[in-house]
Amino acid sequence: MLSKNKSSYKSGLFAEWRARWFLRFNGFKILKSRYVTGQNTNRAEIDIIAKRKNLIIFVEVKKRETIECAFDAITSKQSTRLRMAAENYLAKKHPFCDARFDVITVCERKIHWFKNTI
Repeated sequence: MLSKNKSSYKSGLFAEWRARWFLRFNGFKILKSRYVTGQNTNRAEIDIIAKRKNLIIFVEVKKRETIECAFDAITSKQSTRLRMAAENYLAKKHPFCDARFDVITVCERKIHWFKNTI
């Protein structure tokens, strides 16, 4: 039997996998999964970076019981770190692309995609 932490971790990984397939189905190419920046500093992890044409999206995936709980789990501190990580990634890899921040929530068996949210 898995502990609650291991079970939650695996559940989160599965939610990210579902989100990647959802994005692929919607025409996006996945560029990075679990992109980590700033080791030994103000570390940030972007769950998914995807591209369609000239648009790069940075996606935070949350698996929660409700959409409200998912959004409550995204703190302002986390949002700031994600923005800094995304700016760094864009400057290095795709300086001339448009970009936005999306949130994908997995609640029960449903996927909800919120565009331009963070």
